[in-house]
Amino acid sequence: MVDPVVIVGGAMGGLRTAESLRRSGYSGPIRVFGEEPHAPYNRPPLSKEVLAARVDHAAVAFPQGDATADVEWNLGTRIEHVDLARSVVVDERGDEHPYSGVVVATGLRSRHLDLPAMPTSGVHAVRSLDDAIALREVLTPGTRIVIYGAGFIGCEVAATANKLGAEVIVVGKGPVPLLRPLGAQLASDIQSRQEAHGVKFFMNSRITRVIGGDRVESVLLDNGVEIWCNAFIEAIGSEPNVELLDDNDVDLDDGVRVDQNLRITRADGTPWANAFAVGDVARFPIPRFSDRIRRVEHWNVPTEMARKVGKVLAAQINDAPDLEAETSKAFDPIPSFWSDQFEVSLLAYGLIDEADRVELLEGREGSECVYGYFMGDDLVGVCGVGMRSAVMAYRTKVGR
Repeated sequence: MVDPVVIVGGAMGGLRTAESLRRSGYSGPIRVFGEEPHAPYNRPPLSKEVLAARVDHAAVAFPQGDATADVEWNLGTRIEHVDLARSVVVDERGDEHPYSGVVVATGLRSRHLDLPAMPTSGVHAVRSLDDAIALREVLTPGTRIVIYGAGFIGCEVAATANKLGAEVIVVGKGPVPLLRPLGAQLASDIQSRQEAHGVKFFMNSRITRVIGGDRVESVLLDNGVEIWCNAFIEAIGSEPNVELLDDNDVDLDDGVRVDQNLRITRADGTPWANAFAVGDVARFPIPRFSDRIRRVEHWNVPTEMARKVGKVLAAQINDAPDLEAETSKAFDPIPSFWSDQFEVSLLAYGLIDEADRVELLEGREGSECVYGYFMGDDLVGVCGVGMRSAVMAYRTKVGR
């Protein structure tokens, strides 16, 4: 009997990989292991429209068709270790599961503050469906919320909480929110729009203590300011889930490094033939932008990675004649993301944080507009407030 393809991770990357394997002609068994008890669901809306309305699995679940009807889903099961040399994964009970190919799609987990005497109640994150369900219960009129972190998650949750009637204070380490991804001009514009709706910002600030016994009562900033609150939201970033690959010959520096075909690489750069990684956990170059090896946490990337892995792995297992042609094509996506905050709808293509120069291309600051992000003379990204058709027109122009 042929060993199955094992996919570790039951979120979007795992689902899309299973679909791609079937579309690419692989008809053998597929086993998916997911640590969460929920079937695959869409995460980005958890900090946006879903958080503002009904928060349950049905609101975010991905539809599944005939392609995955025969996939074996092992939900609520944690894989503790992947043994690449022996081609087995080991679950939390110690049971071993052999594979013909493995795909690591374990994603990220929220980063948490390492502070003494943290309260046990009233502290929230926004990474999973269960996180969003717990947070939604406290987003009621009159609740005072402190959000630590002024990136996209922090700013999106701030807008949603404000619209639900909560008083919202955002604490950020930089001079303006969203500075690294958007640049100073557009980031300042977004902050002004948030403040116009009543969101308060304490920038250039760090939280040194979260005060309270069983429940959060206030936070203390490094300048001595104390801000009282009913709930505290950590939005200070995330960490890749790579521990299951410990004790293998792999490069796990900020995610797992993969090659141009998304095969997991050894420390010397050579790939493991039957081991792949997709999604936010993987670190890879995008040739059209630069040779830099990096993780890309943009919503379209896991789907495109899964499409590539499904083609390569199916051709490899089937010993298909098109394997060489497929592996000769480097994975080279154009990352994309969107963000909704009050009336602001941001859409971006490319790697805008690679830029060393930002220019206003169309429209005007404070209204609908399009910004271009350049590395030297090369347009490496574009981001618009509204003007979606104009932003989409730049997509084919992005890249070196």
